[in-house]
Amino acid sequence: MADYNYDLVVLGSGPAGEAAAINAAKMGKKVAVVEARDQVGGGCAHKGTIPSKALRHEVKQIIHFNTNPMFRVIGEPKNFSFPKVMKVASEVISKQAMLRTQFYARNRVDVFFGHAQFVDANNLSVQTNNGGEQESLYFEQAVIATGSSPYEPADVDFSHPRVYNSDTILDLEHTPRNMIVYGAGVIGCEYASIFAGLGVKVDLVDTRANLLEFLDVEISDALSYHLRNNGVRIRHNEEYDKVTCDDQSVIMRLKSGKKLRADALLWCNGRTGNTADLGLQNIGLQTNNRGQIEVTERYNTTVPGISAAGDVIGWPSLASAAFDQGRSAASDLCDGKDFRYVDDVPTGIYTIPEISSLGATEEQLTAAKVPYEVGQAFFKDIARAQISGEVVGMLKILFHRETYQILGIHCFGDRASEIIHIGQAIMNQEGSANTIEYFVNHTFNYPTMAEAYRVAAQLGLNRARYINN
Repeated sequence: MADYNYDLVVLGSGPAGEAAAINAAKMGKKVAVVEARDQVGGGCAHKGTIPSKALRHEVKQIIHFNTNPMFRVIGEPKNFSFPKVMKVASEVISKQAMLRTQFYARNRVDVFFGHAQFVDANNLSVQTNNGGEQESLYFEQAVIATGSSPYEPADVDFSHPRVYNSDTILDLEHTPRNMIVYGAGVIGCEYASIFAGLGVKVDLVDTRANLLEFLDVEISDALSYHLRNNGVRIRHNEEYDKVTCDDQSVIMRLKSGKKLRADALLWCNGRTGNTADLGLQNIGLQTNNRGQIEVTERYNTTVPGISAAGDVIGWPSLASAAFDQGRSAASDLCDGKDFRYVDDVPTGIYTIPEISSLGATEEQLTAAKVPYEVGQAFFKDIARAQISGEVVGMLKILFHRETYQILGIHCFGDRASEIIHIGQAIMNQEGSANTIEYFVNHTFNYPTMAEAYRVAAQLGLNRARYINN
């Protein structure tokens, strides 16, 4: 007989797990959460989204300090050590953990801190963190939301003090003079810009021909330019052959014959689902070669009554999407009415400057032979950007040349991930409400960054009307 009985058990307390647990509790279910760490929040709060974005904010403050003559006392830029900056940034982690602990308490969700394994399709064994006691949990249904971890190839020595992944880099105790960042995906580009902002010379090794190839090419090019302008050396179409370490440095030999030497190596090439020790074989559930679980469009696995959500299922591996996936997974299991399949996800990339996009790119529209036009507003021409001094960037709206329907929105620059949501709201309206004309037919506060929509829309409409006439 199990020690505890629940309607729903959730494995993991990150965004997907939290949303699944709270939604099920709101529907009157008896819910438990099992979290492998000693605090709730998952990798998002402790090793991923929250600490890295807090770190980015502090670095941005340093850049502002060093580039704004009003803050200079003698005229010499002030240097800040990585540990000191990280200490300030990490203060938000405890605030997030406390806040999320209150969420579970308020909704009467039981939380077990320990390692969970499936015994069968209705029972879990939990080895608790406090003393290693064994708990048995019976459940009617379950949601696997255990997240992901950095992928570590066997031929790279991650136990060496100069080799880091995107989790362990947060424990860096010094400021390297130079660094190799291997992998130029979202995480690699974000950390390259963060360390460049601290004055570290960065070699960014990209295994592909262009940075973030899923982006609109103009946005990708802008990111490349600003990374290089801040001292990042980008090396495209390169793969590592061998990594060797000694007390003084890390040496990476590339298959092209090049050799890179640096004080530290940050590995940002891929992630693996946290499924290795869950006992999935006991319920007949398999994963792919990256430890990810395949699900249906209802977030169901191949085992009845067990769903999965968040990074453990792969795409899009964003905290924002994970919240919605977890909530929807619980809604499906508990016969709720708020289910939706999450496929309308804006991209948020927290480089310096940041990037956000939604919908089609110019390359996709060109390939599909869609007659489109472009409206652009450059931040250097927006009054609010001039006032704040954040003049790098632009807003780009792609729309159908004849119907004026909005097809894609791409933003590069300060607060891009906030600005994108204005366009998202209009883009998702039905029928004629989803046109670029909305932005010229409604008044925006002045001066604001939202004014960029009016400027971009007006220029785009003028061009479309001229061509159509």
